[in-house]
Amino acid sequence: MNVDNTTLNDLSIFAHEEELSVFYRLDFTRTIGGRAWLRFYIERPLESIQLIHNRQELVQRIINVIDLWPETINNGTVMVIEKYFESAVDSIPKSPDPVSAMMYRLISAPDYSLITYTVGHFINFIKGITQIRNLLWEEQNPAELATILERIDALLKRPIFQHIAEHDASKKLKRRTVLILGHFLKYEFKSQCLEMIELYSRLDAFYSMAKACSKFNFVFPHFEEAARPELSATQLYHPLLPTPVAYDIDLTQKENFLFLTGANMAGKSTFIKAVGVSVYLAHVGMGVPAKRMHLTFFDGLLSNIQVADNIIKGESYFFNEVQRIHKTLEKISDGRKWLILIDELFKGTNVQDAMKCSTVVIEGLRKMKNTLFILSTHLYEIGEDLKKYGNIQFRFFETKAEEGQLTFNYQLKEGISNDRLGYLILVNEGVVKMLEQL
Repeated sequence: MNVDNTTLNDLSIFAHEEELSVFYRLDFTRTIGGRAWLRFYIERPLESIQLIHNRQELVQRIINVIDLWPETINNGTVMVIEKYFESAVDSIPKSPDPVSAMMYRLISAPDYSLITYTVGHFINFIKGITQIRNLLWEEQNPAELATILERIDALLKRPIFQHIAEHDASKKLKRRTVLILGHFLKYEFKSQCLEMIELYSRLDAFYSMAKACSKFNFVFPHFEEAARPELSATQLYHPLLPTPVAYDIDLTQKENFLFLTGANMAGKSTFIKAVGVSVYLAHVGMGVPAKRMHLTFFDGLLSNIQVADNIIKGESYFFNEVQRIHKTLEKISDGRKWLILIDELFKGTNVQDAMKCSTVVIEGLRKMKNTLFILSTHLYEIGEDLKKYGNIQFRFFETKAEEGQLTFNYQLKEGISNDRLGYLILVNEGVVKMLEQL
């Protein structure tokens, strides 16, 4: 699925303030490597329904055993092992006897301490990855998972790992055993161990995706083959909100354009972003924040939400809005399936000009049958003239003013809003009173 950086920023998939991003919300990885792989998977939507189904199946496999997932591997474990390969220690004997092991312990005491500490973490790592392999091993695993597990299995086919698996953690290792394992790890298994850490990192990323789906009760969307795009969801919500309000949405071939109105703070932007985030997560093989979602595979997702001016280039806000629409039209004219999200079109010009420009754009966009559109606006006046087009559906967020106080219920309703509450907000925030006292 084609998604540009502007859309990723608009939807907060990644963000400069990481705590405010969708990625941060989904991150349950236990290692730095796992986190890097999670970012890799999240920033690359999959290229077909089959690949999405395979990823969903993989994540579901981990969800099924998530309560049994071992906790013996963490970032400290991996860091200790990797640091060991970079550390200079006195030459470790390959097959020490009890006497030579004791002499090494006495003569190279600091090195022996490092080896002992590392071997303990190495044992935990091998036990943990062995347990994961056993948990996930099946004859008919998704190809992506099967490849990882089969390679781990091949790397574990050494007699020494059988001894490690049988080691009683409550018992102290003999000096001779510490040196044998220390020698093996440093001189015989370095490249294989680093490869195994990388394989674990990938599993750690998939674990994070599974953990997020399980913790937040995400559901896997159902993808359907169709010539034109469709999107239907029940109880869809934005995953970053602590107490979100859920929405229902149904964009079809016959009604592919949603015209959205409502006052400031009524919920328009949140709704648009909720739809965009869910569609994006669906295309990386994740579950989505909804009770149910059916959709076609989208070739592209583009948004026009947080347009800014460019002082350096001398470009106004309105000019950049126009450029964004121009680039959008260029992309979606390819005949493929797109989802386009536009929030408050043409805010950078006067009302009369914005109404004319918005009407022209909407009347043009709504003719494109290969694309679904969600467009929000304050210009509710243009809605009446658009009702003659059967493929445009009208929704709004209701706002009530009672005794000078605003009430937002964030419920998506059918029709067009005519709320004008800007002045009331100025009053409630004390701005009018301050101005009168100047």
